[in-house]
Amino acid sequence: MQPETVFTGGLVVDGTGAPARHADLVLRDGRIAHVAAPGRTETSGRSVVDVTGLVVAPGFIDMHAHSDLAVLADPDHSAKVAQGVTLEVLGQDGLAYAPVTDATSAELFERLAGWNGSPDLDRDWRGIGEYLDRIDEGAAVNAAVLVPHGNVRAAVVGNEDRPPNRRELDRMRDMVCRGMSDGAHGLSSGLTYTPGMYATDDEIVALLAPVREAGGYYCPHHRNYGSRVVESYQECLDVARNAQVPLHLAHCHVNFRQNRGRAPEVLDAVDEATVRYGLDVTLDSYPYGPSATYLGAPLPSWAQAGGTEMTLERLRDPAVRARILHEIEVEGTDGNHGVPLDWRTIVVTGVTDPALSWTVGSSIADLTQGDGRSPGELYADLLVADRLRSGCLLDVGNEENIRTIMQHGAHTGGSDGILVGARPHPRGWGTFPRYLGHYVRELGILTLEECVRHLTSRPAARLGLSGRGTVQSGAIADLVVFDPDTVAARATFADPRRTPVGIEHVLIGGEFTLRDGRRTGSLPGRSVRRNGP
Repeated sequence: MQPETVFTGGLVVDGTGAPARHADLVLRDGRIAHVAAPGRTETSGRSVVDVTGLVVAPGFIDMHAHSDLAVLADPDHSAKVAQGVTLEVLGQDGLAYAPVTDATSAELFERLAGWNGSPDLDRDWRGIGEYLDRIDEGAAVNAAVLVPHGNVRAAVVGNEDRPPNRRELDRMRDMVCRGMSDGAHGLSSGLTYTPGMYATDDEIVALLAPVREAGGYYCPHHRNYGSRVVESYQECLDVARNAQVPLHLAHCHVNFRQNRGRAPEVLDAVDEATVRYGLDVTLDSYPYGPSATYLGAPLPSWAQAGGTEMTLERLRDPAVRARILHEIEVEGTDGNHGVPLDWRTIVVTGVTDPALSWTVGSSIADLTQGDGRSPGELYADLLVADRLRSGCLLDVGNEENIRTIMQHGAHTGGSDGILVGARPHPRGWGTFPRYLGHYVRELGILTLEECVRHLTSRPAARLGLSGRGTVQSGAIADLVVFDPDTVAARATFADPRRTPVGIEHVLIGGEFTLRDGRRTGSLPGRSVRRNGP
């Protein structure tokens, strides 16, 4: 049993959007026992933490995280702890590490190295329940998961570009049902990644039946963020409405230059679906322009069919390579959202072969200076040399769209943070303090109370977690304490692993994971399963 802890002198921003108020907090047995008027709390015999001048808020919930292996392999995990994150939602974009089969496990670990690296882990789990059991052995943060559609399709259909037959569809549905029974909160899809991009909307609707029955939600990485961005968001709304499930739009950005100023069109579609059909919609975003993914993502879907070895074989064939590059550079592939790729906008962030480290931090266009190869040829050679395991940034964002989306009533925060590579995206270390420092304090795009609501109670409600996301009596004591005058992200594209300033304390279940700005080494994080507290 933990000793009672009292936080005194703090300004409580409770996560509901209500005005901030001064109050004392009493923590007992991992929960908030009392929220009391300031100065009236008995402190005798209790551990007292003076937080005068600081904000006390619910711990932040990262609604779109790629820490699937980091929560197991990195006990420090300061990338998220130092931001005030107490819960991450994993299994994103239709590709993760559970469920897997003996046949798909190794392939997925290789394919996702650009997202999660290749840490030395005992990878003996297969189902989502077993993966969550591993997290329950102790982690730096809590974790919730989604069933990744791509894993399910790979296990049953493989990496083939074809629809499942009836028997296969039944097996896929059974896998989703098992994942939901194991505690997943919903189904994610990656409709620009293989093998998810080969699925029809009807397939997704069919697989959402067990999600509906379990009370979960659908979280798509939709088919097109470029030439058909509004139409693709509408397709997601239609899928959720037909499946009768709540919808959470992952990394809801309206990217590419031709879509500058079009965020209101997407949000109007969300509002219409909410009002006209009663659809329950939320979305997440990160407060940066560039996006991040693995370097092979812009390849056309047909070139990725069959998995890694077949993709590499196509890239080695001069005639097939020429066709691939023509589609990438001239036509715009489905892998690049129907937009011809500008080689100046794609920057290498990490490689697995040390001999290729000279490419990190430069755009594909810049790498060709004095090289003698065209950008397309260099790109293809790099994919082959690193076996598709490199990571990249895509500088395709629009700041006005970012600001418009973060002000919407359905918005939540999601870092989409890829934590591996020599120079990864700074969003993995800076998303939450950047919201608080840059967009709240400096720009006034959101009030402090509303921003905290976006990062806490709203995502908790989407996950169906009644005991988290607010500062109130009886709630689980997942808390962050920060200085509203100094909190800021320090991570940059040149130096992405710098932890933020201004975040003083972070607690999970009343146990400090960060105290006085320093990681404590404590591992109180556990799995947060559907229908849990």
